[in-house]
Amino acid sequence: MPQRSIRPSSGLANVKYEIRGKLARRAHEMERMGHEIISLNIGNPGVFGFRTPESMRLAMIENMQAAEGYCHQQGIFPAREAVVMQQQNRGIRGVSVEEVFIGNGVSELIDLVLRALLSADDEVLVPSPDYPLWTAAVNLNRGKAVHYPCRPENDFQPDVAEIESRITSRTRAIVVINPNNPTGAVYSRATLEGIAKLAEKHHLVVFADEIYDQMTYEDAEFVPMATLVHGTLCATLSGLSKVYRACGYRVGWAVFSGDLEHARDYLSALELLSSLRLCSNVPGQWAVQTALGGYQSIKELVRPGGRLFESRQAILDGVARSKYLKLRKPMGALYSFIEVRKDALPDFDDRLFAMDLLEHRHVLIAPGGSFNAPYNNHFRITNLPTHEVLADVFRRMEELLDSYAAGQRPAARQATDLKVVEPQRR
Repeated sequence: MPQRSIRPSSGLANVKYEIRGKLARRAHEMERMGHEIISLNIGNPGVFGFRTPESMRLAMIENMQAAEGYCHQQGIFPAREAVVMQQQNRGIRGVSVEEVFIGNGVSELIDLVLRALLSADDEVLVPSPDYPLWTAAVNLNRGKAVHYPCRPENDFQPDVAEIESRITSRTRAIVVINPNNPTGAVYSRATLEGIAKLAEKHHLVVFADEIYDQMTYEDAEFVPMATLVHGTLCATLSGLSKVYRACGYRVGWAVFSGDLEHARDYLSALELLSSLRLCSNVPGQWAVQTALGGYQSIKELVRPGGRLFESRQAILDGVARSKYLKLRKPMGALYSFIEVRKDALPDFDDRLFAMDLLEHRHVLIAPGGSFNAPYNNHFRITNLPTHEVLADVFRRMEELLDSYAAGQRPAARQATDLKVVEPQRR
């Protein structure tokens, strides 16, 4: 009998995560061939010389003996207690360790909080552009992601009236990503207050993705969503990966506040799902208390003179020098969502540009369409490299865009033709 192909699940039909997709696989192939690739597609601090604070590493090492067995399904007590203390210091009341769930990064928790909530065809309001795991996780868990626009012309701030127009009888929740990935927008207090009132009016669960909560620039104010949501359930999701430069520790948390009285069955369902996976990574949990209670070194990195601030400035300068690029100034997070001017390059396509930039200039970026944006003239880069590396990146981009403007597709270049600026190590 002929061999039959093994077909993947039909549940994956509407699931995509292009940030680690075709382009990233091609970049890996090129690296194996000996090419040096500047990878700007993922916010991975360790790749660019950032280190997890030493106090966190020591806390994990000193408690290694206590980390060899399973822990409670919601996480170790000291870690959950530290999260509660952080919430209380932000003015959020009524939260105990019973409302804190530790997971293998926020990524796992996004899946769990949605799986515990959604039935077939339930709808979740998700921003566009979004961090694509939210859309993927809604679809994986039998729901339907309904995107509400965060328009470039509005500095990527959502419009509350547009959000409300998308609410139906099937809408169960709304996702708020602030500071925003991929746009770098930091939502105003007025916008967040409007979303909170809307969620309370329609009894929607609020999922506040705040993994970049302390990464703001200049005079931007981060307002924790849980300080505004009282009449419905609010889940705040954050973790160690970005602010504390500990992506590989795989430690995130979801803490629930607001109307807990009417959410007990839901939280019990979430505990059940947490139990089914036994527990999350235990060694990394021992770093949480030290991280949240210790010196917040991120503040040095995001203020003027700090490395993240200066790299962000290098991106702003690179865009300002370009004949083709525009940028709404990112006020938070680790990214810039850069626009290519349609008046300068009317036929520009983000995916074609990303592939050409990789193949011919050895720079890996994420096309804007990867983030469920309805337009094809944006792309996202991270500001983790040094300003020297980023200046070189914009030189390479401009060369490629010049060739587009001249009506030419770029010819292949040898790796030796490219001057590679090495990332500085700290």
